[in-house]
Parts: sequence; structure tokens; C-alpha cells
Amino acid sequence: MFESVLVADRGEIASRIVHTVRAMGVKAIAVYSEADAGLPFVAEADESLLIGPADPARSYLDAAAVLEAARRTNARAVHPGHGFLAGNAAFAGEVAGRDLAWIGPPALTIARTADKINARNLMKEAGVPVAPGVWEPVPDVRTALEEAERIGYPVMVKPAAGGGGAGLAAAHDGDGLCRAYALARDVAERLPGGAEVLLERYIAGARHVEVQILGLDGGAVVALGERECSVQRRHQKIVEETPSPGVGPALRERMLAAAVRAGEAVGHRGAGTVEFLVDPLTGEFYFVELNTRLAAGHAVTELVTGVDLVEQQLRIAAGEPVSATATAPRGHAIGLRVLAEDPRRFLPGPGEITVWEEPVGEGIRIDAGYAEGNAVTSYYGPPLATLCVLGDDRGHALRRARAAVAAFRIEGPATNLPFLAELLDHPEFAKGAYDTALVARMRPH
Repeated sequence: MFESVLVADRGEIASRIVHTVRAMGVKAIAVYSEADAGLPFVAEADESLLIGPADPARSYLDAAAVLEAARRTNARAVHPGHGFLAGNAAFAGEVAGRDLAWIGPPALTIARTADKINARNLMKEAGVPVAPGVWEPVPDVRTALEEAERIGYPVMVKPAAGGGGAGLAAAHDGDGLCRAYALARDVAERLPGGAEVLLERYIAGARHVEVQILGLDGGAVVALGERECSVQRRHQKIVEETPSPGVGPALRERMLAAAVRAGEAVGHRGAGTVEFLVDPLTGEFYFVELNTRLAAGHAVTELVTGVDLVEQQLRIAAGEPVSATATAPRGHAIGLRVLAEDPRRFLPGPGEITVWEEPVGEGIRIDAGYAEGNAVTSYYGPPLATLCVLGDDRGHALRRARAAVAAFRIEGPATNLPFLAELLDHPEFAKGAYDTALVARMRPH
């Protein structure tokens, strides 16, 4: 095992990784920006190093600054977290090139999956279900209109590189396609991966389900169950739960097997997530993307499996035996993203945290990035914490989630806690009969 690990992320996920690294008897090294000097993860690490100003382009996204921090602290490994440089194949290659251990899949795997068109082609060859769409970039609007006629409206238009839903739009006719293509192309041109655009069949009323995988030494891939992540706003996940209330045993078996094939097809190593859309009309599922990093919603999988995914990441990277196996989940877990944003319009709500009181009790887990006295700035995204609950079944987990949200007090910045309380009581969510459009129905304007 490595003597030390540098964590190249911030906030909640940095704290989460630091806790496991230290519990394993390994030195945890944090890097931080000037704006984050007072955040918990900086104090929790064994050593912390300032790497730049608040602007992430000059700190967390500055690969040279992170590598220099690794050199100065004599780090032996780098954990990229799940944001900033985590999906950057060039950075992964630089880490490996400096004789540091990269806690993640090889740079080639990251590069092969970062391009969504390339990933679609690889999945098709591997026998993973892929929605009807294009197999090469769409160079112009005229080609897009021709392809849409072949695929059949409605179609989804998206940049081939990047993630997080940026530039994603559905088109129901030619006029809508022209607008969607212009948006996707504009976003794509500002992404590191280039200006390529793809089209694929849009699935109305789809459920978004992701499968947690672990790529082991020797090429074997293990699937650790699925997570339902259909509750989204602006294509960003707000809630994750496992097992999915919309996936039965037969579909689950097929989906997990497909996720294993997906991981094997790209030589995945370490923790990753294979994302699918489920068509409610046909019961079929289709590949969306393979994220080659620790997912934001990993905590609910840890609760029902008892597997520490960060520990497994370190052991895989160090060439040590791992304990994770494909076992049935124990209980039901729900994870809620607590965000610094207005609960009605989801606009950012920065400010100083004057009160931070977490709920306590059996079955409650909170991965927090902030504490009382910290300031939420406009430099970074709105996540404050992930509130997770574990119950004997879904009904039990829902009751615990409602009580925990009601007991969570944060004052200062605006938060989405009132929205989460409303969501947990919403009939569609309570029944487990929801899809990716639920939030849009709750907040139509």
C-alpha cells in the first residue's frame, strides 16, 4: 500500500476520501484554493497545501500545480476524486509518467470513454444495448436533419465530449433540431474534447439507472448493484436510491451483466459507473455513458453492500486483493444531495453558514463538505453535503429520510432542503413511479 495519497479534489468528496485513506493508515494530503482554506477537508488531512486562488482554472484544474504539490509533499499516489481532473486522460497519463500511482483506470480507458460517439461504438461491439443513433460525428445541421429522419423523432442532441448535461437538448421536429444542434455545437466548441455532436433516439418518460462497477487486476469486472438516479434538475442528479424501485429481478440481471461487459470492453480498472436509460414502454434499456471515476452517489451503494469503494480503489491501484463481490443488497438506501440553492427556481444561494446542525440517528450517514462558519462562494458548484439513510426496506428508508431532512438545519445560504422535503412526500416519488421529468413537473417554470 502507498505511504501517502494526494487528493486532487475539494469539499465533500475530498473529506470522504481523506477519511478512508487515514483509516487505512495512509497519509492523506489535501490541496486547496484560497477560498477553501477553512473547509473541513483541509483540516482533516494529515498535510494540506495551498495551490492557487479561488478560480478553479488556476487551482484545482491546474494540472501543473497539482503535480507540483505531489512533488513537494512526496506523495506516492494521486486520487482525483470525482470532479475537476478526474476525467482528464492527459492528467492521468502525466501522473503515471511521474512514477506516481494513479487511483483510477488507465489514461487510455478514460480517453476511449470520454468521447460519447466512440463509447457508443465500443458498446455496440461488446453487445451492450445502445439506442438508435449516429455512429460518427454530425458535422452540420443538414446532416443532423437527415440523421434525425433516419432515427425518427424525437431525438436527443448532445456534445460528444464533456458531461453533466451541458448542451443536452431534445428535438421533436426540424425547427427544434436546428436550435438543439446550435446549442450542442456551441457547448462542444468550448469543451476540451472538441466540437463534435451526436444524435440518438430520445426516450420519453425514461428512468435513469446507473450500475456501480469495479475493474479488478487481470481484467475481471464486478457489478455491485444499480442506483436509480432519475430525480434530476438541469440533468444533474439530486437523489440516488438503491435498489431501484423501477427495476425488477430479470431486468436487473440483464443490466448488471451489460455493465460488466461494458467495463471489460474498455479495460476498466477501479471504480466506475455505467449509466443506462430504461424505456418504460418496452422495458428495454440503453447505454448512456461510462464514467471512469467514483460517482457522487456512491454512498448509497456502500450502505447496502458494506463495501468501502474508496478502500477498494486504493487496493486495486496498489495491486492488493479486494474483498468486493457481486452480492445482493441488504436493505434500501436513499441519498439526497443538499445544495446551496433556492428551493423554487434552483438558483445559486451563496453565503456564510451561520447554523449547521446535522440529523443524527440509526441508519443516517452524512458526507459533508462544509461546516458552521464556512462561506459558500460562487466559484464552485452548489453541493453542500449528501444525506443518506438506510432502512430495512423502501418504506422504512423513506420515513428515515423525511425525519432526517426535517432535522437538518442550515442557515445563511439558501438551500434545497425544503424542496427535498416536498419531493419525499410527492405521490410519484413515494410510490417509486417516477422518471427523469419528475422535477420538471414539480417546477414547471
